[in-house]
Formats: sequence, C-alpha cells, structure tokens
Amino acid sequence: MQISEIYKSLQGESTHAGLACVFVRLTGCNLRCSWCDSEFSFSGGRKMELQEVLGEVARLSPSGGLVEITGGEPMLQEREVIPLMEQLLDADYKVLLETSGERPLARVPKQVIKIVDVKCPHSGAAGTFATQNLQALRPHDELKFVLTSRADYEFARDFLIKHHLDERVHAILFSPAFEKTAFGARDTSHCQLDPQALAEWMLADNVPARLSLQLHKLIWDPAAKGV
Repeated sequence: MQISEIYKSLQGESTHAGLACVFVRLTGCNLRCSWCDSEFSFSGGRKMELQEVLGEVARLSPSGGLVEITGGEPMLQEREVIPLMEQLLDADYKVLLETSGERPLARVPKQVIKIVDVKCPHSGAAGTFATQNLQALRPHDELKFVLTSRADYEFARDFLIKHHLDERVHAILFSPAFEKTAFGARDTSHCQLDPQALAEWMLADNVPARLSLQLHKLIWDPAAKGV
C-alpha cells in the first residue's frame, strides 16, 4: 500500500482526543476540500508491504493501544487497508478509520470505529457522502462535520436531524475548520469559524452534537506535521 507517514502522537479529534495514538496515513485522496490541512498526502509517499506497516506500528506501540487509519482517503486502497485493519484488530489494537464516507464502507470490519467526515457546503466537496453508508454505521461510530460558516452549521444540523444520527452513532462532532496555512500562535484565532459563535448556535438549537476543537493544533505549531 502507498503510505505517506506513520507516527505516534496524541489523538487530536473525536471522542478519543487526548489519548496516545499511532497514525497510519495512506497516500491519495479523490476530494479537494478547501480547508484540507494534509494536502501533502495527495501524492508521493512510499510503497510498504502489509508486514512492514504492522512492524512499524508495533515498534511505536508494542503493547497494543489506539491506531488510526487516515489519509488522504484510506478507502481508496480498500483492497490493502481491509487486511491491515483486520490484522491490527487480531493484534489487540483498537482501530479508528477516518474517512469521508464517499467510498463504500460495508466491508470495514465491525470492530473498527469509523469516524466519518461528512462534507459541508463550503468544503467544496458537498454532496460526496454516499447515503447508503448510513446503513454501515454502528453504535460505536462517530460522524464529524468540519464547519467554516453559518451555512455549514445549518447543513450539519439539518443533516443530523433528517437522518436521526444521534440514534445511530456514539457521537456527532461539530468542528471549526482551521486555516490550512496557520502557523505560530497555538490558539483559536486560526479557526475559520469562531468556536464561541458555534457554541452559541448549538446551545440555541439544542443540537445533540459535541463541539470539537483540533487538540493537536492547540498543543503544537498548527503547521507541524507528524503530530
């Protein structure tokens, strides 16, 4: 499989935020979100065999723990990534899959926690989520909406209500997008949507979702890779 990077850091998003995690970032993405902060993963990387990837994960976290498969869009390499997830589960790792939900998710192993990033209007990739993937969601899965505007918020709120997401999954995350060119200051001044405004909208509407900030952007330089 084509790999951009494998590293250990703290999980910065989802309900697992703050936990040590090994990230396996696959190369390649078929979407071009306006706020994407991992454009370096669209191409390049290096080819690694399954056992090489497993070996590097074991080196970084030899006694199990949390592993996230991310990208790019990891499901573009479904033929290779499904066996990777299966073997990580067999080795007693807890496995997260970060995906846009544009590709079919039915073959993802049941134990894997899917974190599905549904694209909002100002992402530039709206409408790419495959609604049949709603049937592949399990109670431990999570859905994420990255927001840059009131219009994005209203889309996410209405999508949540229309599909009864709070009855389908463990958590729904509303996350303000960071400026992809952000660097230096480690604070929310880089957010494209003011977290205070988002919090107030969510409270006013009683939205059954969590406000989620990218923890790694607040700990390290927002421009840093491998964190």
